[in-house]
Amino acid sequence: MRKKRTLMAWKRNRFKVLLELHQHSVILSPETRTPHSQQNLEDTICMYHMPVLGHSRCLAYLKIKGLDKAISFTSVKPKWERTRDTDEHMGWVFPASDTEEPGAGPDPLNGTRSIRELYELASTNYSGKYTVPVLWDKKLKTIVNNESSEIIRMFNTEFNDIAENPSLDLYPPHLQAQIDKINDWIYSGINNGVYKCGFAKKQEPYDEAVKNLYEALDKCEEILSKQRFLCGNTLTESDIRLFVTLIRFDEVYAVHFKCNKKLLREYPNLFNYTKEIFQIPGMSSTVHVEHIKKHYYGSHPSINPFGIIPQGPDVDYSAPHDRERFSS
Repeated sequence: MRKKRTLMAWKRNRFKVLLELHQHSVILSPETRTPHSQQNLEDTICMYHMPVLGHSRCLAYLKIKGLDKAISFTSVKPKWERTRDTDEHMGWVFPASDTEEPGAGPDPLNGTRSIRELYELASTNYSGKYTVPVLWDKKLKTIVNNESSEIIRMFNTEFNDIAENPSLDLYPPHLQAQIDKINDWIYSGINNGVYKCGFAKKQEPYDEAVKNLYEALDKCEEILSKQRFLCGNTLTESDIRLFVTLIRFDEVYAVHFKCNKKLLREYPNLFNYTKEIFQIPGMSSTVHVEHIKKHYYGSHPSINPFGIIPQGPDVDYSAPHDRERFSS
């Protein structure tokens, strides 16, 4: 039987990493440990995020596990800006007011202007990248974790005693080996595959990335022609990981990253599958299409130097789907 990984274990495993490698950490105050209560977490933990890929899957977990009332979250502005007047670093910044960027807000805890300042508040010696999501300890004023793949595992199991949907297990023991295997090829071919296409600087690497991307999409289409989700008829972590790329595919990747060989809407099973996951209670609120488009089209000048945001296609993911045909 797989031993449950406690929050204190996360702390032991990651604290050294922050100090020595300046990557990410788990540093939780003793108050964060048992017994959990909604008030306890409201007073202790919050999340800073931006709705792109890994960040969105963290917010998705927060919503569908029913943790969003206990763990607060704040979104930064979608487009990279200068994080300090004295240098040229571009990164994630907070709006100055609640009205400057709808869907984003100022740092409610520390009054920082950017995610960079948040990292520097946590560690004056930090020299790594200033990434989101950031899980933040309000009391210790430091970073709990900034690795989305670890945060979603924490959200899946560590706070079930106060989650509104504790029975939802997106990484069940009997499917873990299968989930890990699927995650590997989904990440290589699709999640990261679209970036390989978009940032390719020569034709041959681009062609190879496109080939691998569409082979992986075709594989997903075949799997989903026979079952409701990637691991059978049960929603798992693999589905959330795939969803966050699919929901951006026609709006961004087909144009911005030149992944236009075939649109998501041309895959009947993948398209209906995406609509079903989008319609899970809480999921649609994690998809801010305007932010998604502002970020991608406005933050990659090497790809889109004038920052022009295409109009459309405005896909309706709330339309009916056909996935009930696989109901057991």
